[in-house]
Amino acid sequence: QKPIDNYIVDFYCSELGLVIEVDGTTHLDKRDFLYDKKRTADLAKYGLKILRFWNSDILNGAHVVGEIIDNEINRITHSSPPLSGRK
Repeated sequence: QKPIDNYIVDFYCSELGLVIEVDGTTHLDKRDFLYDKKRTADLAKYGLKILRFWNSDILNGAHVVGEIIDNEINRITHSSPPLSGRK
């Protein structure tokens, strides 16, 4: 976990500007959904890419989640200049 701005993100890679969030059933509530949406927008202001996954997706399909993360890492590393100065 890593504090960024007023938030604590689940996983963070400063070199890639990549945040990975893992959501449980509490995120199904409308209030929490709206909070997550604002949180994602706030973090994106720092130029971060946010990937969100449900707990169940990770538990039941870790290989698929891994492929999504790998694809995003490849996209970032092959289409962007190196990131520096990340919080």
